[in-house]
Amino acid sequence: MVKENNTLFVIFGGSGDLAHRKLYPALFQLYLKGSLNEHFAVIGTARRPWSHEFFRAGVLENLSDGTVEQRETFVEHFYYQSHDVKDSAHYVALKRLIDELDAKYQINGNRLFYMAMAPALFGTIADHLRSERLLSTGGYNRLIIEKPFGHDYESALALNNAIVGTFDQDQVFRIDHYLGKEMVQNIPFIRFANPFLDAVWNRDYIDNIQITLAESLGVEERGGYYETAGALRDMVQNHIMQIIAMLAFPRPTKYADQEINQAKSQVFASLPVYTPAEVATKFVRGQYGQDIAGKQVAYRDEDKIEPTSTVETFVAGEVDLNLPQWQGVPFYVRTGKRLPTKKTRIDVVFKADTSQLFAAQQPVNPVLTIQVEPESGIELTLNGKEIGTSSLIEPHQSQYLLNADQQKQVPDAYERLLLEAVLGKQGNFAQWEGMAGSWHFVDAIRSAWAQEPTVDFPNYQSGTMGPKAADELLTKTGRHWIYQG
Repeated sequence: MVKENNTLFVIFGGSGDLAHRKLYPALFQLYLKGSLNEHFAVIGTARRPWSHEFFRAGVLENLSDGTVEQRETFVEHFYYQSHDVKDSAHYVALKRLIDELDAKYQINGNRLFYMAMAPALFGTIADHLRSERLLSTGGYNRLIIEKPFGHDYESALALNNAIVGTFDQDQVFRIDHYLGKEMVQNIPFIRFANPFLDAVWNRDYIDNIQITLAESLGVEERGGYYETAGALRDMVQNHIMQIIAMLAFPRPTKYADQEINQAKSQVFASLPVYTPAEVATKFVRGQYGQDIAGKQVAYRDEDKIEPTSTVETFVAGEVDLNLPQWQGVPFYVRTGKRLPTKKTRIDVVFKADTSQLFAAQQPVNPVLTIQVEPESGIELTLNGKEIGTSSLIEPHQSQYLLNADQQKQVPDAYERLLLEAVLGKQGNFAQWEGMAGSWHFVDAIRSAWAQEPTVDFPNYQSGTMGPKAADELLTKTGRHWIYQG
């Protein structure tokens, strides 16, 4: 039987797209599954002068599962508070509503504050939560924050200092929705629960690891944000770095949050700080142009984009970890917009046979592929014999992909991570040490690029796998991207 969790959610930015599109449907799934039942409430805050009824109607529009009765009962737990995050008097009114709902639903002082707002306001909100005494003294107080968490190390540090003035580090949950994806969470189980893989998960047997986060869409309505971020900040600094940590962290003493986070912190501490010369040889940036048919516009022609913009929509690079287990093993990463398909996958490329046993032939590199999305599952490519009387080697592939029924059982990333925050589980949230390490890594690349602002953009067509230089990163070492798009 699923245990009910008594929790009061306060969502700053409760009228926004993230809240309606992701958070409220995720909370509804927790309600349908019994993790939330009678003893919970949700307060949405924003500047707009909405009523509870108007707010509930908007929440209801984004719910599709369950029965009509279940949806209507669920939204009765939702309340709205018009709120100016810079006005202390508004926090006094918010506190009255929090205390009223805590008593009404017997929540026992358990409070989860979600900042679905611009990061520049995080510190202001945290300060007022403390000064106006909105934190509970009887239950838990937890804070969930969204990316972008700063735009460089200095701004991220300032944000972190502003938040930890109110909340302890173990009360802060920095959400990265890639850490909520089924197959990303599966990585440690694949590694450590299979002794034959655990034994070869190191530099002696792995040639390289490739991580691809491909998006088929362009910037769409996010042009204003993207001009200040770019692919390096938007995807590499957070999602890709978190995946690298999951792939590379040393075996913990036990499978528990604290031990996992300590192990992952070793990976982030081992990230290099490349010189400009190293950036030039190890990283490639790109920006999409029109597609071959001329139907999709170039990035520079998108809404809210500067016509001479040098913001990158594609990044590919080599990450070299300074850990004994991974010395000499390049982690190749790439991410971009307007690529052929939406695809997230990891290819662990093992070393090829170098003995003389099959000297007349060329066995392929065995590859373990972890499909993250849209498919979820594992593929293993091995060398085997060609069918028949020949002795020729050919690749054989074994595949396990979740079927349609299994996919339906997979919780949405936000559903999973919201529940883990309610339960106080920190293992699948970004920690400050990791963010600091990844910002140092990314800042060095951005600094090198800033010294060479003139870029021949656009340099790849929409619908292709990025600029040719991304392929050359690997071909110059005799390697190639396993996933070809």
